[in-house]
Parts: sequence; structure tokens; C-alpha cells
Amino acid sequence: MRLGVEAALVDGVFVAGDVEVVEGRIARYGIASAGGRSVAVPGFIDLQVNGFGGVDFLEADADGYRRAGESLLETGVTGYLPTFITQPEEVLLAALDAVPIVERGPRILGVHLEGPFLAPRRLGTHPAAARRDPDPALLERLLGSRRVRLVTLAPELLGADRLIALLQERGVTVSCGHSDATAEQADAAFDLGARTVTHLFNAMRPFGHRDPGIAGAALARDDVVVQIINDGIHLAPATVEVVWRAAAGRVALVTDAMAGAGVSDGSYNLGSLEVVVRDGAVRGPNGVLAGSVLTMIDAVRNLHALGVPLPDCIGAATSVPAAVLGLATVGRIEVGAEADLVVLNDNLEIEGVFVGGEGRVVA
Repeated sequence: MRLGVEAALVDGVFVAGDVEVVEGRIARYGIASAGGRSVAVPGFIDLQVNGFGGVDFLEADADGYRRAGESLLETGVTGYLPTFITQPEEVLLAALDAVPIVERGPRILGVHLEGPFLAPRRLGTHPAAARRDPDPALLERLLGSRRVRLVTLAPELLGADRLIALLQERGVTVSCGHSDATAEQADAAFDLGARTVTHLFNAMRPFGHRDPGIAGAALARDDVVVQIINDGIHLAPATVEVVWRAAAGRVALVTDAMAGAGVSDGSYNLGSLEVVVRDGAVRGPNGVLAGSVLTMIDAVRNLHALGVPLPDCIGAATSVPAAVLGLATVGRIEVGAEADLVVLNDNLEIEGVFVGGEGRVVA
């Protein structure tokens, strides 16, 4: 099967020609094609999705994942991490057990546990009653499902170093977030193997000129991927520009989407919390931000609107998040890779989405 495109994004460069897919994998690209239009890019990968299309993943069954997956595909997401915020252990274990094996939707690449080992002062809307200090035994029980791929924790907490070591042993990526860490404490965690930061600047110690905190430490290094919610609400456009100037090539776009994404304004659940979507913002009690209704294609468009070259914007939604998870066969176009692809026109509108070479969205 050929896609009928005029070019494909390969290693950050648009290569002229069509793409051929055989048995679910990319067989060739750069094939001479008459009348090709639009461009093929890797399918988007989202590291932080609390819910979508009216579905909250903490409460979802297989049908809920199916419905949310269909909606995510329409936004170009072909692989994602269902994300569970801080909840009591029994709730997290039940949610982990409920994650299905998906046959036709976007790939579920594992689960992102955002908590419960977070800083008391930086919880945002995470319920304080369910927050826990580092507890290796609890972490072992949560990892028992073998579904956890990414864990967000506050590295300054006493005993967090033991959790980082345990997660590395199990092949789980460690992200620092919801943290009051100083730059020195953050650097210590990065030196131990933490390799990314959850929604940079949000729910963490503010950047100060003498106390740059975890955000400053992450931006100053070249071995840390910074995740940003580029919806114009969580970060000002000028802040995104600063982040890009400091960390181009190691910025991962995430949506932090919740159940109201892809639907309409109104009240929704985020775990045990009732939140309200209004005018593009999601807020919990006291007006605190509680996720977003951002889509990944809009995150890409927003970054491109700031003057960032399109190949780099696409990389921030594909190859960079894939690298965070240590995945080599998704998030890129190369011979032998999974044919998880998005076809975009000149207006950055989605004309097609393919998972394993199967067309799932066709304009």
C-alpha cells in the first residue's frame, strides 16, 4: 500500500516522494510519485493523557478506552500513556488492572503514574489525603501489574533516591514533577537517572534568579527532556519560546488532557475530583488548573505559530517522547518501523491516520 503523499518526515527532514507500507511496517519512502499531495509524519505520542472524549481513564473499562482511543486517533495520536493522578492504592491498582489490550485503537504504550509520591506544597489538584512519602513496598505493589512505563515523583522527598533506583531496575522512566526541589536536589535526581520533567514550570518551585529550582536545573542540562503543555494557558507563549531556545530538540509536547477534551464545556471527573471545563481551561476547586482540553495536533500548531520549524514541532510530538520511553520502532519514519503515521495538508489539518498501516482516520 502507498499513502499517496508528496513527502515524508525522516530524521527531521522532509524527503520528497511517497511512502510504501507492507504488513504493517514501513517498507520504503522517497518513492517517485506523480500527483502526490500532503506529507506523512510519524504518529503523535502523548506521555500524559488523563482521559479524552468524555472518558476518565481512572474509571474506564474496555469500552471507555475504545471510545477515548477513537477520539484520540482523530487528533493524530497513535500511541499514548493513560495517566493516573494521585489516588488511594486500591483505586490505582483497580485502574491498572482495567487497562485493556487494544487491538484497533492507538497503542497503549504503558501507564503514567503521576504520583502518589509528590511534594505536599506542589500537589495542584491532586488529593492530599492520597499523597504518600516514598514507600518502596507500595511502589512494588503498583509495579506488579507490569503496565507502568513512567512515574512522576518529587525527587527531594526523603527516600526518593531509592524509588528512582527501583524504577530504573524495572525499566520504568522516572520523571520529576509536582516538586519543590531546589536545583541542587533536582541535579542529584538527574545524576541518579531521572531523565525528564513533568509539565515544566507547572506545579513546581518557581524559577528564581538565585534559586532556579527544578525548572532551571532541567533547562541548564543537555540530558533532560522537558515536557510542556502548550495550550496558551499553562504557559505563556513567551515562556514556551524561552524553553525552546534553551532546550530545542529535548522538548516533549504533552496534552495533560482530561475527560472533557474533544467534547464540550461542562463538569467532568478527574479521578475523585469534580472539575469544570470553560473557555478552554480546566479548573478544580479554588480555580486551580486541573489538566487541559488540548489536543496534540493543536500543541504542534501552537509551537509552529511561534516560529519553530515544522519538522522540529513534529519531533517534539513524536521522536522525543518515544525516546523518553526508550522506544525505537515508533515516533519515526524508517524502514522496518511500525507504520504509525499521520498525513497532514498544508494547513496542518489531519487527512489520515494509520496505526500499523491500517487506515483509522480518513478525511
